[in-house]
Amino acid sequence: MNEPLRLVVITGPTATGKTGVGIELARLIGGEVVSADSMMIYRRMDIGTAKPSVAEMQGVPHHLIDVVDPGEEFSVAAYQAHAEQVIADIDQRGAVPLLVGGTGLYVRSVIDHYDFAAPSDIAFRAGLLEEARRNGVEKLHARLGEVDPATSARLHVNDKRRIIRALEVHYLTGRPISAFQDRDEHSEAKYRLRMFGLNTDREVLYRRIEDRVDQMLDQGLVGEVAGLLARGYTRNLVSMKGLGYKEIAAYLEGEISLDEAAALLKRNTRRFAKRQLTWFRRDQRICWIDPRQYEGSMAVAEEITKLLKD
Repeated sequence: MNEPLRLVVITGPTATGKTGVGIELARLIGGEVVSADSMMIYRRMDIGTAKPSVAEMQGVPHHLIDVVDPGEEFSVAAYQAHAEQVIADIDQRGAVPLLVGGTGLYVRSVIDHYDFAAPSDIAFRAGLLEEARRNGVEKLHARLGEVDPATSARLHVNDKRRIIRALEVHYLTGRPISAFQDRDEHSEAKYRLRMFGLNTDREVLYRRIEDRVDQMLDQGLVGEVAGLLARGYTRNLVSMKGLGYKEIAAYLEGEISLDEAAALLKRNTRRFAKRQLTWFRRDQRICWIDPRQYEGSMAVAEEITKLLKD
C-alpha cells in the first residue's frame, strides 16, 4: 500500500495572519498553498475576502483562489474534489502542499473521510423554503434540534440554507447529515498530516478584526461591493451574503449608514471568529501557536518549520 501524501495545514480564526504565515512557510519548505477559504474562491471579490495580491504571494503558487464567478454555485463537495486533486498534483511535483484557511468544513472535507453523497429532494426543499418564509427560519432550526441536535447546535439560527439541507437529509434517510460528513475514526489516514492553528488573546484578536475592517474600507470595499451589485450580483446570492458584502450592500441600498455597516461588520466578524474557534478546538490534532510570541509571519513560519522537523 502506498504511503499517504504529506499535508501541512495552517488554520484558525480570521485575522490571525494565516495567509502571511502560509506564504512564508511555503518559501521555507518548498511548498504551494491550497486555499481553504470559502470566499476566496470567488472572482472579483478581493478586498472583502482579504485575498492576497500577486505581490503578497511572493511567487508562491496559490490554488483554489478565483475559481468561480460570484453568481455560480460551488459546493463543499466540489471543493473537496478540486482540493484533493490539487494536493496530489503538488506532491507529484515534489513540492509540499499547504492547506491554508479558516473555513472549517473545507478543511475537514480534505483531511478526513467526508461523504457528500447525501440524497436530495427539490420539492421537499421548496416546501421548507416556503415554510421559512411564512413562519421564520427559527422554527425550522428548532425542528432540526429535535431530529439532529448536533447539527442544530453547530448551525446559526439564521443559516437557512444549511438548516433546510439538514432537515432534507434527515427526511430522506432518517439519519443526521453528520452521518454523511463525520470522519470515520477507524478509516485509513488520508494524509501524513501536521496541523497548526493560529490564535491569540480574545481582546487582541478583536482589535485585529476591527483594524482589518477599517483597512478594507480604506482600500475600497464600498466600491468593490458597488461594482458587484452593478454587474447584477444580487444580495440573495451565497457569495453576496459573505462578511463584508452583505453589510456594505445594505448600506449601498440605503438601509443603514456607512458607520452602522462598519460596526455591524465588525460585530459579525467577531462572532464568526468565535464560531471558528469552537469548531477548531474540537480537533486534538491541531498544534496551537500564538503569533504574539513571534516577531512577524516569518518567525512563526520558522517555528513551524522546526516543529515539522521534530
